[in-house]
Amino acid sequence: MTGPLRERDGARELLAAETERARCGSGGLVLLRGATGTGRTSVLENAVRDAAGRGLRVLRTRCSPEDTGMPFATVLQLLGPVQDFTDLAPDADDRGSAARLWRLLCAYAAEDPLLLAVDDVHLADVPSRRWLREAVRRIDRLPVLLVASERSQYDIDPRGAGLAHSLPPSVVRTHTIAPLGDTAAAELIRAAFPAAGPDWTAECVRAGTGNPMLLHALLDDLGGPRPAGPAADAAPPLPDTCAGLYPGSYPAAVSWWLNSAGTATAEVARCLAALEEAWPQETEEMQEAEEAKEVEGSPETAEAQNTREAPRPRTGGGTADPVGPDVARTLAEAAGADPARVTGWLTAMTRIGLLHPDSAGRPRFAHRLLRDAVLTGWPTARREAAHRVAAEAMLRRGERVEAVAAHLLRAPGGGLPWALRVLRDAATVAVHDARPGAAARYLRRALDEPLSDERRQQLLTELGSLEYASAGGAVGIARLAEAQHLHAAPRDRVRAAVALGTALVGRGEVTTALEVLRRTEGSLDGHPGLTRTVRTATALLSDADLATRQETYRRLSESGRHAPELVGTASRALLVRYEATAGLISAEEAMTRVRALLAKPSDPLAEPFLLGTAAAVAEWADELDEGERLVDRGLAGCRHPALLHPMEDALLNTRADIAAARGDVARLIAVRGDGAAVAARAQNGPSNRDAHVLMALVHTGRSEEAGRLADAFDLSRAPESWQLNRFLYARGVQRLAAGDPAGALHDFLECGRRQTAREVLSPVVTPWRTAVAQCRLALGGGQEALALATEELRLARVWNTPRTVGRALRVLGTATGGRRGLHLSEEAVDTLRDAPADAGMELVEALLAHGRQLLTAGARARARGRLREAADLAERKGGLRLLALTEQALREGGARVPAAVRTGSGALTASERRIAELAAAGRTNTEIADLLHLARRTVETHLTSSYRKLGIRRRAELPATLDGPRSPAVDTPDPI
Repeated sequence: MTGPLRERDGARELLAAETERARCGSGGLVLLRGATGTGRTSVLENAVRDAAGRGLRVLRTRCSPEDTGMPFATVLQLLGPVQDFTDLAPDADDRGSAARLWRLLCAYAAEDPLLLAVDDVHLADVPSRRWLREAVRRIDRLPVLLVASERSQYDIDPRGAGLAHSLPPSVVRTHTIAPLGDTAAAELIRAAFPAAGPDWTAECVRAGTGNPMLLHALLDDLGGPRPAGPAADAAPPLPDTCAGLYPGSYPAAVSWWLNSAGTATAEVARCLAALEEAWPQETEEMQEAEEAKEVEGSPETAEAQNTREAPRPRTGGGTADPVGPDVARTLAEAAGADPARVTGWLTAMTRIGLLHPDSAGRPRFAHRLLRDAVLTGWPTARREAAHRVAAEAMLRRGERVEAVAAHLLRAPGGGLPWALRVLRDAATVAVHDARPGAAARYLRRALDEPLSDERRQQLLTELGSLEYASAGGAVGIARLAEAQHLHAAPRDRVRAAVALGTALVGRGEVTTALEVLRRTEGSLDGHPGLTRTVRTATALLSDADLATRQETYRRLSESGRHAPELVGTASRALLVRYEATAGLISAEEAMTRVRALLAKPSDPLAEPFLLGTAAAVAEWADELDEGERLVDRGLAGCRHPALLHPMEDALLNTRADIAAARGDVARLIAVRGDGAAVAARAQNGPSNRDAHVLMALVHTGRSEEAGRLADAFDLSRAPESWQLNRFLYARGVQRLAAGDPAGALHDFLECGRRQTAREVLSPVVTPWRTAVAQCRLALGGGQEALALATEELRLARVWNTPRTVGRALRVLGTATGGRRGLHLSEEAVDTLRDAPADAGMELVEALLAHGRQLLTAGARARARGRLREAADLAERKGGLRLLALTEQALREGGARVPAAVRTGSGALTASERRIAELAAAGRTNTEIADLLHLARRTVETHLTSSYRKLGIRRRAELPATLDGPRSPAVDTPDPI
């Protein structure tokens, strides 16, 4: 594909002027210099046509490397068309031959002005180059213009001096032909494909790198045969590899470029292309996704905004930034080249646009097609050798372990004694960064190294755990099953059995999981500590099967009574949890026993079970800070090393329970995920976290979203589990809020039936009795409601925490009515006020219930006080549903309620506005907390609420959405 010269006006003007000088008898040399493919030959051809049009005679030649062995080959080819020179052949006397050639040239030039055009003069033989230099020194008084094109690209092997070397500047006009700019390249593309869109055009510009040869070759391939149809005239998509190009002009042009650069340069270019495959992929889409990580309503996002690094500048082609020495040294070792020359080559190629530095300063090829074309035809063994050398070089320099491992992934296993250590360390780093997929890749490669059975068993256990966590399904389970059949130490066998059991239960294969654990327990004679750990895992995993759970806890209880030495501390903690849910012990007794167990030394394998169980009991007992600390410790134990552990999911559930107990609805909603994530989870049934998200959506007034989430799960097909029971309770809350008390009643009763069958009687987990009582009251069944609420209060007083007792008192007060009901409701408020932890929404509901009963009793003034307090607390907690109910009660009581502004800056409370203004002024969450004497969590909660009301997603949008500039008074802040 050819076209008009673009961005070459300077060269044309220079050549036109020198042609006129030659016509007037004053000759000289115009040297056209440039990199391969930049269009030197095209400019030279244009000069030839222009000179012929102006009446000059033209002699031309193109140099070739095949002619370098023959003296004066270039000059003879140049002068060959002249009849007088036909029989002239050089003799052994180079000086005499040069003189004769010069005399005959002068005679020929005396007849008419003459243009001598020599293409690729850098390939001319040495005598011809010497003759041309001498000719240039003397043609300034002859009507002879010599126009030569010369390759001036930086190569790894230094080239000899150029044609103009040692010539006086007065007789030489040098013009460097630069790569095309983006605008000119885009014009060429649109001329070939008028319907091309801007994104497609930009991609072609990058693949062409401003090099006309490459760009024309690419357009030739893209304009080749295409399927017929309506889209025949549209621009074809750019393939990911050169295999998708036809007829292959582009890779052929790249091959020509490499050949012209020389063997050493081609080797460096190919090594760079190979090593680049091991570097993290960097695209504009990834950068934009990184900048838009913020999730609406997430307090963690608000904090992340304070600590995120500033966006990295995107560097385009043509920059001359210095190349990092580490990359140059690695590349030099991989290619066997001089590091100084490699550094120069990388800088030069970046300058002309073939390479672009990424955000980390590494030089990359400008487009994936260019990189693939450079690698085309390079043997796989040579690529692998380059990665191997690069890994060794980077390890010696102490570079990041994942950077070294990335090259090991593309090198064959064996022969490097340190490879296994590097790959495992890289997997550990990836696990710490919550990238299980990357960690799994490192461990899969580690399996290619020479391994003993014990080491292979450990790797398979970790790899199976990671594959199950990142992709799920049969692959991870197959790895874990393979690990079970390899010889290993007893402790490693237990780890593998626990991981496999966890995976099987996650797939609904509870019976198989428990059988695996029982077989493992039977093989642990002489290891009582490990046996106790396996029994604890069995008890925990049995929660997924009702019949097995009852039998397991029965045997565990009997062992605790008759042979306590067979029951470890973690199993004893499970018994405390069991008794707490069965309504047999109080919160105080449970915490006393759990703390005593925590004080005892425990086996590292069993410790996560102990910590997770203790965290759940602490959350139920309203010891939220202690529960949170236990969750953090437990998760650290579960994730190091990266093994599947049944307690990890339990700990995450407890973390969600703690957030719900704190009323941190924003954090709960943030873990919801998009529709695709919910649909993927729906196949295995709803989780406890889904239940919390559903109730959080209800509390925040997002009724439509709550309805969609409730309908996303087919509960008739969900496997039996306590998490299903929790979701049934949450769906009942959603249905009751949506005005469907009959549907809610069905869910609450089903939840109660299932929990009772599991011997979970205490209201600490699912207070289904009070929920059923509320539905009965709505449907007119007062007597049954009273009985259920009374029973709930009895069980609540056994556990005896303000939250459970206060909730039961509130519902019982509503069911009882009259003076006694009013007294019970007031007691509920007082109980919840005295709660050691934030009672949150429970206190709002108690205040609302008491306010309504006061209205019924005619105590309107007291009722308004209660209701206004409830409204203020509901607004601070983001409980829009309860806020609406409270405002409705206020209006029923005759109070004037101003029209609430739910969105915009007018919806912000005074506290929210103060914090939002400080954040808009550039203060971090920590600074705001210090200025206003608040907990940082409080700041995050207020900012999250502000984002929701203002309809924004990120901190940077605050200044534009707040009404008018204000100067927050930070010296004497008012308490919030």
